Amino acid sequence: MAMIQNAPAAKGTKPRAHKKAFHLDMTPMVDLAFLLLTFFMLTTTFNKPTVMEVAMPDPKGEKTPIDDSAALTLLLGKDHQVQYFYGLNPGADASKLHTTTFAADGLRQVLLKFRQNPDGVVLIKPGDEASYQSMVDALDEMNITGQKKYALVDLDEADKRIMQTPRL
Repeated sequence: MAMIQNAPAAKGTKPRAHKKAFHLDMTPMVDLAFLLLTFFMLTTTFNKPTVMEVAMPDPKGEKTPIDDSAALTLLLGKDHQVQYFYGLNPGADASKLHTTTFAADGLRQVLLKFRQNPDGVVLIKPGDEASYQSMVDALDEMNITGQKKYALVDLDEADKRIMQTPRL
């Protein structure tokens, strides 16, 4: 509470206006601040971390068979480029290999078109020169387009050869 204290007048001087000292007691305001702080800390919900669920492969090592007509293979390469082909392996035919980017009119459109196949599986194969950001962007595109089935797969020798063939 606020209190006003009278300052004693000096002896032997003429009477002057009394100077009054002001003292504000801050204890109730500090108590209120701590009560409000405690109330808001206990009643708020903390931000929950967002986690991407990843289904791990079968520990027995059994491979799931994939139909060649129901597969879209993405090859992630250097310079944030994506090469893709429909099927599991284009063989020596490099004309089946297409190149796109992670732009909205690139990979996203390919995935939206491919999503019309209800049994479709997207195989994501990051190359040795692919950046981690490319893999994260590919996984983000899977979530954005609502792709239900996709898998991270290692590159095989045929994929490495087709990535190294020059295209016109």
